[in-house]
Amino acid sequence: MQIDYVHEPTDLQCGQAVLAMLTGIPAAEICRELDNDRETDLKEMKTFLRGHGYKISDERVQVSSKDELPPIALLSLETPRCWHWSLYAQGVFYDPEHGVMDDFPKSARKYYWKVTPSK
Repeated sequence: MQIDYVHEPTDLQCGQAVLAMLTGIPAAEICRELDNDRETDLKEMKTFLRGHGYKISDERVQVSSKDELPPIALLSLETPRCWHWSLYAQGVFYDPEHGVMDDFPKSARKYYWKVTPSK
């Protein structure tokens, strides 16, 4: 799966940026479809992904090391500033705020949901 990095359009749109990276749909279009240009919640993230043919696990799993992650994961991270959506795909972290990284951005607690692409 090819991921093109998307920086969050505003500091409230990390969820839309993650959805854009996963689906290839522009973040502005995602905002329109969700009717939300602010913080997204888990229900919105799951509904959007499932509506676009992706499978996402129902179970939230706490994680401490990237070795515990599935090939593709939606991440929820407690960063020093706020709770934050991020993306892990095939060994690489695509963080809408911090860029492309080899490991988690600084975060106290980390959770994931396994994502399976439709394509």
